[in-house]
Amino acid sequence: MKFNWGTGIALFYIIFATSMVALVIKSTQYDHSLVVEDYYQKDLDYQQHYDKLANSKALSEDVQIQLVANPNKEVQVSFPKEMEGIAGQLHFMRPSHKGSDFSVDIELDEGNELSLPAAKLLPGLWKVQVDWQVGEKSYFKEQVLVL
Repeated sequence: MKFNWGTGIALFYIIFATSMVALVIKSTQYDHSLVVEDYYQKDLDYQQHYDKLANSKALSEDVQIQLVANPNKEVQVSFPKEMEGIAGQLHFMRPSHKGSDFSVDIELDEGNELSLPAAKLLPGLWKVQVDWQVGEKSYFKEQVLVL
């Protein structure tokens, strides 16, 4: 078989078309979902979020989020002792896998602490968000934990 200009151009277009089809197939298999489903509404609510952050910064004692390595690992959240009537949620977000995210209602013990077993948390990076309210004031804190 003789290799001439026509054969070269035909091979080029065949390889080009095949690679384009492969790229289209590969791009349809990629998950393009957003981290937050309602990101437009979240953007509009940013001023409220900013106010929560400012309230949290004004506290005399900060909320402590830590991994306690006792015999059964626990994530411990400690609120300031002077706060009473705390209501809100604790959000665990795993940036690498959206399906692992979950939320827990804040139910404190007598020492203003919340302990959660870390056994069900997959190893890796977690973002822990604490969104709570005391009376009319709202607060927010986010911290990264690595298990």
